[in-house]
Amino acid sequence: MKNCIKMTEFERQYNIYLHMVEAGLEKFLPLQRQVWPTSGIPANLAAAMRYSLLSGGKRLRPVMLLASYNMLSEKVEDALPFAAAMEMIHTYSLIHDDLPAMDNDDMRRGKPSNHKMFGEATAILAGDALLNHAYETMAQSNHPLAIKALTHIAYHAGASGMIAGQAADLAMEEEQPDMDMVYYIQRHKTSDLFMGAMKAGLALAGADSTWINAAESYALHYGLAFQITDDILDIIGDEHVLGKSIGKDQSSGKMTWPGTVGLEKAKLDAQTHIEKAIQAAETFGSSGAFFVSLAKQIQNRVK
Repeated sequence: MKNCIKMTEFERQYNIYLHMVEAGLEKFLPLQRQVWPTSGIPANLAAAMRYSLLSGGKRLRPVMLLASYNMLSEKVEDALPFAAAMEMIHTYSLIHDDLPAMDNDDMRRGKPSNHKMFGEATAILAGDALLNHAYETMAQSNHPLAIKALTHIAYHAGASGMIAGQAADLAMEEEQPDMDMVYYIQRHKTSDLFMGAMKAGLALAGADSTWINAAESYALHYGLAFQITDDILDIIGDEHVLGKSIGKDQSSGKMTWPGTVGLEKAKLDAQTHIEKAIQAAETFGSSGAFFVSLAKQIQNRVK
């Protein structure tokens, strides 16, 4: 008899959200049924958008949005357009991040990066198209609190959020390591999208400011722990498991957490931020059990 591995409640719930997200992405990006040039969009652009958006992955940000909403409402399907949009925004950022002018990565999730498959120009346009389609999807949702959720996402994905982190990351290449700047880069480049996801989910469910503030604190520390661990894996990870080459941060002169404080201190700092995320989740009471487990999962990351 084969060994039976029992799925935890966290894993079961994560898989439910994950399947919802995958179905939502297909629902809100039905490009394969459009006929061009009589209607729809150019076939190569549609293919490039779908290539990266439907390439799998943890779907972490849309899952966090759905789980945040679900803490206060059982009608999780109502938040699905926003979860799908969140993944579109994340995917656009990855397409642009991989470009030669940015981080110059040839592989993403074990497959050639978008620009390696479709060329740089089409990759840029595919990212632009996904970003715009994300806001179109949210605006057309007809949810009564759509504007509040959309505003949170736009802020944390924009010039004061994720893009600020990316800009600082590029500007600080080859500069002397500086802890304040590393914190700024990782707080914006990584934590901000987690903040946008959680705050949007809670806003859709009508959460008060106490919960919104707790979500921001959780997402800040979760994101820092996540990115520190990512930096560590770039040094000691297995590129076959990661689905991308390792050593890129050092070769590119990136300002990273372990590059600033050392590998062992970075491991301790990641654990500290995991603990702070768990403390923030206590504001949600028993409803926050999913997020407590999610933070603990960072300790076991291999990709």
